[in-house]
Amino acid sequence: MSDVNLRDEQEPLKDEYETNPEAAQITLTATGEEQDDARSCSVDIGRAIYEAELHEGAGGPGGGACSGDLLLGALAACSQLTAQAVAENFGLEVDVSVEASGDLDLRGTMGVDDDVPVGFEDISLEFEIDGDVDEETQAAIETYTERYCVVFQTLENPPGVDTDWSFD
Repeated sequence: MSDVNLRDEQEPLKDEYETNPEAAQITLTATGEEQDDARSCSVDIGRAIYEAELHEGAGGPGGGACSGDLLLGALAACSQLTAQAVAENFGLEVDVSVEASGDLDLRGTMGVDDDVPVGFEDISLEFEIDGDVDEETQAAIETYTERYCVVFQTLENPPGVDTDWSFD
């Protein structure tokens, strides 16, 4: 466990957000741009650049992360970080790992069968908490992790998506 007390780090932020709600409003941005091959792109999130490519089942090279991998990775990361933060706020010293998996039928994204949905049909999260946690606290960790995980909540309650196309 780190020497940083998460509760101490978060308390002034929470106070600021209560008195100044505008301070809590942020916009995250990611930009995808084609690389040398039309089957791959770089994704710039402003603090790091990730590489992505079409899944091999959709004609991609198969050596890197596809967009589905990145989505599941975001879900696993958010879920793990949220669960770890919740546990720390309960004063627990535990290790948290999360595995996200998703089932999809590539016939949908490949346009082979119009009756097959495009995208994940099922997504599963498996949490493993290593440490001494009583039953009541276990239930609280589950509740608060699912309530406060941004990616989980976005998938559970999807927002509308606006698009703006520009052709040069």
